[in-house]
Amino acid sequence: MQDKIQLSNISSHDYEQCLKCSICTVYCPVSTVEPEYPGPKHAGPDLLRYRLKDPDFFNETLKLCLNCKRCEVACPHGVKVGDIIQAARIEYSTHTPSLRDRMLASTDFVGSMATLVAPLTNFFLGLKPAKTVLDKVMKIDRHRQFPAYSGTKFETWFHRHAEAEQQSFNRFVSYFHGCYVNYNFPKLGQDFVKIMNACGYGVHLLEKEKCCGVALIANGLSGQAKKQGELNISSMEKAVDASNEAVLTTSSTCTFTMRDEYKDLLKIDNSKVRDHIMLATRFLCQKIDEGKIKLAFRKDFHKKVAYHTACHMERMGWSIYSVQLLKMIPGLDLTILESHCCGIAGTYGFKKENYERSQKIGAPLFKQIREVNPDSVATDCETCKWQIEMSAGYPVDNPVSLLAEAIDVEETRKLNEK
Repeated sequence: MQDKIQLSNISSHDYEQCLKCSICTVYCPVSTVEPEYPGPKHAGPDLLRYRLKDPDFFNETLKLCLNCKRCEVACPHGVKVGDIIQAARIEYSTHTPSLRDRMLASTDFVGSMATLVAPLTNFFLGLKPAKTVLDKVMKIDRHRQFPAYSGTKFETWFHRHAEAEQQSFNRFVSYFHGCYVNYNFPKLGQDFVKIMNACGYGVHLLEKEKCCGVALIANGLSGQAKKQGELNISSMEKAVDASNEAVLTTSSTCTFTMRDEYKDLLKIDNSKVRDHIMLATRFLCQKIDEGKIKLAFRKDFHKKVAYHTACHMERMGWSIYSVQLLKMIPGLDLTILESHCCGIAGTYGFKKENYERSQKIGAPLFKQIREVNPDSVATDCETCKWQIEMSAGYPVDNPVSLLAEAIDVEETRKLNEK
């Protein structure tokens, strides 16, 4: 049975504001490489007029959409073209999610199981026979590299090694760490805590946290996504009521999903906390500009870095904050890459039917990175990291981790105690 929600106000999207200029189609990374995809204008506003009269006008080719939101960035009239397409998939699609789709979307369940036997999981997922089985049986492309799982969850590390220390601070933020930090890369969460503590802020974890739900939405499980979203928002409301200044994240996609997709697609009321949900880089920049935070940097830090703006980061218009922070680091040689989609789009690039298309979409970005030849690439999206590391062959760091590597912790602490 398909897990979905009914959107009674699907027609509320301002599709009539569409100018039919087709700029969105020009900027669509899927339209560039896939002739079967009709493009965001046709798939979105044009066909919505017909779908509202007859659901049979829904076309399953809409599953080719990456939900990258580049169409919305390009639209001169502010039409939420991507939302129209995703809302149509939620409302009208008759496709039943496969076992593969459910597994890829169940990040908390899979992550919890995988971390229990992380060395074995990582070894198995790297074997060619295992990749062949996943390819033939599950339709997960054999070329796809999986992110490694950690043997210790971030939540476990935090409760054991950092939680007690947080009570010594007078100012606090909450941290929505997300699946990637919890199961795959706890170091990013540790870097976040390191920076916030050095800047004079204690860190609290949310009372309860589930995956933001972006993979569930993409795989036709919007009902489960709504349940998890409501739990997350409830926890955030409690955190804000308890005088935490903000709910900070280290993932651009988690941030965008909770701020905008909850409200626009899942119809979750996040009005009490939406303005409190923000990337750590935005929060830090704001506090630095207000003179409430000061940073000191190591004199021996030197690195050549290329910054990639993730698609959802571009949709929010927040890349300026990560770039501004990176530019503050004296020893950082920074190149801002031209805007290109990496092509992975979360679980999209794992699927056998999408893999070749995913790689074609990302090819211009990979070429650009190789031409710059940095020590590492910086981006605020974890799945962009997986795609770039696999396909371009360069290590990828979150701006938070680069900042944690570059700051002089003791000097920063002293500056923020004054």
